[in-house]
Amino acid sequence: MGGTAEDAARDAGERAVRVLIADDQPLVRRGLALILGPAPDVTVVAEAENGEQALVLAREHRPDVVVMDIRMPVLDGVAATERLVRDLPECRVLALSTFDMDEYVVAALRAGAYGFLPKDSSPEELVAAIRTVRTGEAVVAPRLLTRLIRAYVRTGRAAPQGRERPAAEGTAALTPREVEVWRLLATGLDNTEIAQTLEISVSTVKNYITSIFDKLGVRDRAQAVIAAYESGLVAAGQQAGRDWQD
Repeated sequence: MGGTAEDAARDAGERAVRVLIADDQPLVRRGLALILGPAPDVTVVAEAENGEQALVLAREHRPDVVVMDIRMPVLDGVAATERLVRDLPECRVLALSTFDMDEYVVAALRAGAYGFLPKDSSPEELVAAIRTVRTGEAVVAPRLLTRLIRAYVRTGRAAPQGRERPAAEGTAALTPREVEVWRLLATGLDNTEIAQTLEISVSTVKNYITSIFDKLGVRDRAQAVIAAYESGLVAAGQQAGRDWQD
């Protein structure tokens, strides 16, 4: 006798990841739902055709993850992410984008998205990203983030119309050592490499990073990297192209 994804997850001792898909193209929504269907620990609870509908359905279904297209009518993915983060903080957003909307993806990360994937990602990458986001960890596709940040900084683009750059007051509160850790983090070093460079322990690096995030008002490494570029702490050519995940 067959069962749902939630039944399979319960049999394994875990609750299935409840996913809401938001995209203005019906074929894309259906394709994403078909991709996620075979995953035993993922279940699609609703589909939305714009950001406003995504907010309504998110309040109704309380999904764990919202797979959010960036550019949609009525209410775009950036604005919808801002409101979801404010109103339903337990709902985590995974943004999807094409390569020609750089500034909107950066804005989505600043708005609180836990990460993003390009729309040409594989089904396996999408399922893995949803599982990771559900745990509260950041997901970033390195090849897309590298291109985004370099293009965004090199051209001096402002944020999309109506979106302001983040306030930089927190940078003044950083100690010289925290600034150095932030710079190394932003150029792509992981915690172990930062520790080796500064000749300190990995646990000390983690403590510095926690303090940096708190002072900058950022949630994860991806947001910290964006803040470093926008503050001028690092230049585009310094980015090492790593995957910024804790």
